[in-house]
Amino acid sequence: MNRLGLFLMLRRQNSLALRRSPAFEQSVIARVMLVLGAGVMVIYLIFIGVMFAMIANSSREPAVLLAFMPLWMVIDFGLRFMVQQTPSMMVKPYLLQPIPRSSVIETFLFNSLLAGYNWTWLAMFLPYALIIFCGGFSLLEVLGVVLSGMALVMLNSLFYLMVRTLVNRSLLWWVVPIVVYGLFWLTLIVGEDMFDKQMELIFDVCETWWFPVVCIALLVLMLMLNRWMQMRFVAEEIGKEEKGGGAMKHVSQLTFLERYGQTGEYLKLEVKSIMRNKAIRARVMMSLGLIVMLTLLIAYTDIYNGRLMLSFWCFYCFGIYGITTLIKIMGPEGNYIDLLLTHRENILSLLKAKYYFHVAILLVPLVLMLPAVIAGKFSILMMIAYMLVSSGLLYCVLFQLAVYNKQTLPLNQKITGKNSIENGMQLVIELIAMFLPMALVIVLLFLFDETTAYLIMSAIGLAFTLAHPWWLRNVYNRMMKRKYENLEGFHASR
Repeated sequence: MNRLGLFLMLRRQNSLALRRSPAFEQSVIARVMLVLGAGVMVIYLIFIGVMFAMIANSSREPAVLLAFMPLWMVIDFGLRFMVQQTPSMMVKPYLLQPIPRSSVIETFLFNSLLAGYNWTWLAMFLPYALIIFCGGFSLLEVLGVVLSGMALVMLNSLFYLMVRTLVNRSLLWWVVPIVVYGLFWLTLIVGEDMFDKQMELIFDVCETWWFPVVCIALLVLMLMLNRWMQMRFVAEEIGKEEKGGGAMKHVSQLTFLERYGQTGEYLKLEVKSIMRNKAIRARVMMSLGLIVMLTLLIAYTDIYNGRLMLSFWCFYCFGIYGITTLIKIMGPEGNYIDLLLTHRENILSLLKAKYYFHVAILLVPLVLMLPAVIAGKFSILMMIAYMLVSSGLLYCVLFQLAVYNKQTLPLNQKITGKNSIENGMQLVIELIAMFLPMALVIVLLFLFDETTAYLIMSAIGLAFTLAHPWWLRNVYNRMMKRKYENLEGFHASR
């Protein structure tokens, strides 16, 4: 089969992968929300393009939009976590086929460049180009802006693929995007004069005739680097699988939990799952790393000094771990759900263990946020209120997902990418979990002084926390009513 035929075949199979998902028929609302989200993004991009085009026409600088590409690229990098997978993950189903490995990897690399998401950014570049062309700039200048901008977007796509692949080797590779994207803002920390000089230099470079050529050259180099890296890592992965994955790592027996009976055994399972399984461990490390970064920013900078902003981030520092991990509750257990259903109320003990574990984890952000308390950004009462709201109201909402989640989460898949399409009920619960507690906080802070508001929040959170045996039992009973439907979903998505 020639390269073009292979490319078209794999591209067609990739587009059909979504329709083959067991959750496809149940995800109408999620797909509608995805389309609406994409529409909102396009509107924002058009607005940004028009706004910067007016600035370019008034200042007679054709590269105003390009000068701010470091900012757009940071936003683009973050959005790609929701929409883009790596070739090393997608290529695995084809490794046993009589197809050259290099051809498959190259096909998926080019497929990632031609993905519809990349072309969405034209909603920003095309209105900008049209307006500055009507404003008197030459056709070559306009084409240079569009070519440079799209080349940088695709370069960012390949950079994302490289970072996601390297991060699965070691979390220390997160230093690379932090350094690359942080260089643009480093001069702002040094001083505004230095930042202004940097922007003048960027303007001068973006307006040169050779800037589009350099962007395209960097794109080609990044494509070659990704091809080499994906080839090497896929080969290593195959070698590991053929050797049986290596020696078993020693894991503590956690015997002190045995005194708590069946719930203690499931607590041990929760801890060991994090220690042994890459997919679960990656979620834990990502959420804890984000908490550390946010607390340091709050404690040692003036970025978030507003009353509402401090309340917002204090709550999410406590809630982000639960939101990150519980959003896929029962997903890992889908791999062995049949065993859990062999004994009565096994699932209830598992839910209790998960709840106690996530309540205990709240002590970690409590300790990590002490620098912000010392700096005077947070009060002890404020932190206690948000910790109780997280252990009570937030977890009560998130645990409802156990009733509706029926997609198995691979335990050792390094990059989970787009695991599944959420059905409508899951989407509603996730939105309530993320916004209801914060909406309650805003209302209370608006109606009362801070001390009274935090005391009321503490009382509400404590009430839900103490009531956990009742609402966990309710979640369990509803799960049992749907067990055959959920069991079918877990089996189909393995």
